Amino acid sequence: MDVKLTKGADIKIKGVAERVYANINLSKYCGLKPTDFHLLIPKMVVKEGDYVKAGDVLFVDKNFEDIKFTAPVSGQVSSIVRGDKRKILEVVVEADQEIKFKDFEKRDLSSLSRDIIIKDLLESGLWPVIRQRPFSTIANPNDIPKAIFISAFKSGPLAPDNDFIFHGDNDLFQCGLDIVSQLSSGITHLNIDGNANPANVFSKAQGVQINRIYGPHPSGNIGVQIHHIDPINKGDVIWYLAPQDIIAIARFFKFGKYDASKIIALTGSGVQKSRYYRFIR
Repeated sequence: MDVKLTKGADIKIKGVAERVYANINLSKYCGLKPTDFHLLIPKMVVKEGDYVKAGDVLFVDKNFEDIKFTAPVSGQVSSIVRGDKRKILEVVVEADQEIKFKDFEKRDLSSLSRDIIIKDLLESGLWPVIRQRPFSTIANPNDIPKAIFISAFKSGPLAPDNDFIFHGDNDLFQCGLDIVSQLSSGITHLNIDGNANPANVFSKAQGVQINRIYGPHPSGNIGVQIHHIDPINKGDVIWYLAPQDIIAIARFFKFGKYDASKIIALTGSGVQKSRYYRFIR
């Protein structure tokens, strides 16, 4: 499907990242913020001083305790930061120099069912990467979405180049698509930039509907794409994910570990060397 947008504007700002990877040391402290998740009320599972591995549960959703939030690194829980009325603002882990991972059960990818996928994503802490529209909340695992959307590009200023980020990850990305597509009885939409020549990892993807989106910013916005491709009507639910979350899901099911690493672009006119870095999200 081709979607051509005429309204909008591309914002030009200096400081686009070079197509170069740079190394960065693991931060001494890593935090997980419940405030990053709309309408989430956390219920703590750990306390200050506890030792956790990457993938161990830190807190759960008080309204849906099957939705778990797990540690991105191994180390000691150094602080639980609270605000007004003891609202939990952040859980901070003092990271080990080398991350130790909790071992999850490895699955036979050829025999995965929807129930097993949901169960494992909930257990691993990866479920919160799946959001739903309307309202952009964490997806309700009891719902069956009419469609799943993945935007393979961003159109905003200084947006990272996903073609560069995903170079060489064709098999992992396809594996993640195969897994995620089982969560809906409808279509999984992979939306690519019609203004450019997308990499094969996106343009040659199988088992999904590839839509080319043409036009200026906000053509890469997932809400705009949903509106033009499969609008939400009363009672409808649509789930959506970011491309790097597809890779994280694939790694989890293939290797049985929760890998919270992510590639970002450090950009802007104030940055001396704008490059790409892998860090713990």
